[in-house]
Amino acid sequence: MAKEIKELEQIASQVRRDIIRMVYDCQSGHPGGSLGCADFLVALYFRVMKNNPDFKMDGIGEDLFFLSNGHISPVFYSVLARAGYFDVEELKTFRKLNSRLQGHPTTHEHLPGVRIASGSLGQGMSVAIGAALSKKLNNDNTVVFSLHGDGELQEGQNWEAIMFAPHNKVDNLIATVDYNGQQIDGPTSQVLSLGDLGAKFEAFGWEVMHADGNNMTEIVETLELAKSRTGNGKPIAIMMKTEMGKGVDFMEGSHKWHGIAPNDEQLAAGLAQLEETLGDY
Repeated sequence: MAKEIKELEQIASQVRRDIIRMVYDCQSGHPGGSLGCADFLVALYFRVMKNNPDFKMDGIGEDLFFLSNGHISPVFYSVLARAGYFDVEELKTFRKLNSRLQGHPTTHEHLPGVRIASGSLGQGMSVAIGAALSKKLNNDNTVVFSLHGDGELQEGQNWEAIMFAPHNKVDNLIATVDYNGQQIDGPTSQVLSLGDLGAKFEAFGWEVMHADGNNMTEIVETLELAKSRTGNGKPIAIMMKTEMGKGVDFMEGSHKWHGIAPNDEQLAAGLAQLEETLGDY
């Protein structure tokens, strides 16, 4: 049975606790974007996506998800663990020696739920399109989801893929852009302006939707609408507005929390703002 909004919000709170604790414990990682995308990934794995924690790499008969902006691995690992892909206790090993939970997800670690290595930005769109086309060839009517950073779309490979998908009617693909306006060096508007991303996708032939990625009701409704619109001849792109660092007030809205860890006081202050709902690992 699909989980209700309140329960999804409670899971997202726990995921945010996991994120800041994981990054704190190893004093390394990317909390900002992870916190911003917690609601999206919880909605996807706990409500919208047809997925199976008994993980098989071929993904036949189930929806697939590809994380392109792989540096936000803390949120990905937390959601996978909380969804039953592997033991929650393994989150303790994040970025530690010999851990399967590397800073950027890798496939040779054989961590359940991870389908591609995504340390290098800009490649996830191409992989997601390939997987979607494979499903079509196999008469598999499930859907491929992907997530991309807005700054990541400054990579040229994305635009080849964004042009390719509508031409080939890859209409079983839902690509979501984490539109937080921040990247490692500062606001995207200052580093390399992306202009009106939605208009660009539309010009390339995509069906475009918009959502507040930190409003659980809205992101669930948008993802479910997008899924209902697959099979109509066009790939779908969701421009998802989020707040970097969402849920921890002193981290919100600043690129400075893109890739640094909290200290003792900051950890305590952050955890005080996030309800423990599923039990800390």
